[in-house]
Amino acid sequence: MWGMKIALSADHAGFGYKDQIAKALRERGHETHDFGTAGGTPVDYPDYGFVVGLAVARGGFDRGIVVCGSSIGIAIAANKVEGIRCASVTEPLSCELARRHNDANVLALSERLTGWEMIERLVEVFLETPFEGGPKSRHARRVAKLAFGEAEQRKAETDLARGRVEGAVTPKEFL
Repeated sequence: MWGMKIALSADHAGFGYKDQIAKALRERGHETHDFGTAGGTPVDYPDYGFVVGLAVARGGFDRGIVVCGSSIGIAIAANKVEGIRCASVTEPLSCELARRHNDANVLALSERLTGWEMIERLVEVFLETPFEGGPKSRHARRVAKLAFGEAEQRKAETDLARGRVEGAVTPKEFL
């Protein structure tokens, strides 16, 4: 997909890839906004995950990309923002499924654990893969559950107290 507006951020362990990603995105016709950081001075990754999460959740950006040393902490931070589905991925199939099935709107990447060529591929897959979620699709239903409102929380609390998920059935093909 071309011409997206993409929010970017990284902590001190991911700013190098963030800057390279921003450059590559602009060369492909995307608009980017860099929420920082810009150097190797240690900073707190949650601040950078939160800001991109908020930017995307409030509708100012089509997607977000965050980078830290492992991709884990910054993904957890972004996922604290209501409406964000941030996927930390290291290979293309997981990235594709995060978009197709989970409608991931923020991508978390690792500068320390993933090579640049793979980063380029993951960004490409993240931006080009559509969500397979028509209004009545199983994926749309499941993504809606990720919003986790009060009714879903009460059901989960009941399931927790019961020690099992009510109505859960393992599909035969997995038995």
